[in-house]
Amino acid sequence: MATIDECRAALDRLSDNLAQADGSVRGAAALDRSLSCHITDLDQTFTGRLDGGRIRVDAVSPGPPATKAEIRLAMTGDDLVAMVAGELKFAKAWASGRVRLEAGFRDLLRLKSLL
Repeated sequence: MATIDECRAALDRLSDNLAQADGSVRGAAALDRSLSCHITDLDQTFTGRLDGGRIRVDAVSPGPPATKAEIRLAMTGDDLVAMVAGELKFAKAWASGRVRLEAGFRDLLRLKSLL
């Protein structure tokens, strides 16, 4: 099972990857939205913002998200680490229910290119 530190490192690596992306991926990541990522097996939630093509983590708190972020993710720590490492494809994990993504319709359309 991935640790909270490994999950934080994976989010940092994902942020770096988004910042270095180009084309449609860069455009999709350029949203300015509140973000939460609930790590279900650790019952911890990272909260922050997707801003200027980067993920900024502001806090980690126990339990599910206390407030409803504009973009909400939920998954196990192992799945987060595997996706960022390229060992698990987001679309496959999302389609099988291993990852939950909730956002407004317009945001889902823009984020589609990240999947």
